[in-house]
Amino acid sequence: MENDINKNTFLSRGCYKQPDISDIGNNIYSYKCCKFPDFDWLKNIQIPANQDPIDFVEVRFKNSKKEFFKYSTEIDLTVGDIVAVESSPGHDIGIISMTGEIVRLQMKKKNIDPQSEEIKKVYRRARLTDIEKWISAVESEDKIMYDSRKITGDLNLEMKINDVEYQGDGTKAIFYYTAKERIDFRELIKVLAETFKMRIEMRQIGVRQEASRLGGIGSCGRELCCSTWLSNFKSVSTSSARTQQLSLNPQKLAGQCGKLKCCINFEQDNYFEVLKDFPDSNTVLDTKKGKAKLQKIDVLKKILWYSYLNEESKSYAISLKNVQKIINLNEKNKKPESLESFVKQPEKKTDFEGSVGQDDINRFNKKRQ
Repeated sequence: MENDINKNTFLSRGCYKQPDISDIGNNIYSYKCCKFPDFDWLKNIQIPANQDPIDFVEVRFKNSKKEFFKYSTEIDLTVGDIVAVESSPGHDIGIISMTGEIVRLQMKKKNIDPQSEEIKKVYRRARLTDIEKWISAVESEDKIMYDSRKITGDLNLEMKINDVEYQGDGTKAIFYYTAKERIDFRELIKVLAETFKMRIEMRQIGVRQEASRLGGIGSCGRELCCSTWLSNFKSVSTSSARTQQLSLNPQKLAGQCGKLKCCINFEQDNYFEVLKDFPDSNTVLDTKKGKAKLQKIDVLKKILWYSYLNEESKSYAISLKNVQKIINLNEKNKKPESLESFVKQPEKKTDFEGSVGQDDINRFNKKRQ
């Protein structure tokens, strides 16, 4: 099974197996194999009779690249069909990933005007000759990428070519690259065009887009968010990590792209909402035993650790409710005896969390009354 997956160069295009021209009529597309998979939740919902049918489809190419195309309603297209679509120049080959009313909603969500002349067309279902060229082009992508990396090294260009996507007819290739600074790749394009005998297009992407295209497994054990559902990248700052009381360790906070993990932003609004009830970090609690300052907090459990100014080595865990009580007393010029009387007691462990004694085991052997 592992060898079959390694040989499937079409996995990046959502195909669960390598296309074969002998059985090209079979559906080889599976949305579960895709980055940014599509789920048609309107599939079994009846559309009003007075509504005009949608004549647009979404076509998937390599990795996360998807585009909308206009087609003639005389052609009956379904999800999984391999089609030849308009490109510049020539034509490209893709797989239909979405049809029907869900396409209308997606175009509206992405602010795409159906009347725009920039929307390209679906020419036809892919012919046998189209499929043969497509398979040949896709199978050569990896070799082209490694050769192009060697060429950039020979030209001493500070850039990294991350991915190569062939056009279906084999007349053009798109090279995706990352670079820290602006690159003058005019000489590179000449060398690539002479070497590979095709039209070359260079597209610069960021490190987050690079991780999105290549995919991977995050520290959480799941697929990367950027390659499964996250399409809008927002800046992540260390202030978000401080708000959530996270350790400012770059190795723990950085994702596979080398930037701060996007998931740090996911719970930020929740932390801001909870922190509204917390006192200022500079607030000093005054007791008869002495004054105490804040050491750390657990936002979600609503526990604050305070220590006496003359005894900073020892801290006391106090619930947010009790801290507010002490602050209210201080505002009335009253002082509680000490912090110890407000310390939050540890919760008792259940049988499943603590050790299991002999009585706990024997309780299952007791006869029913």
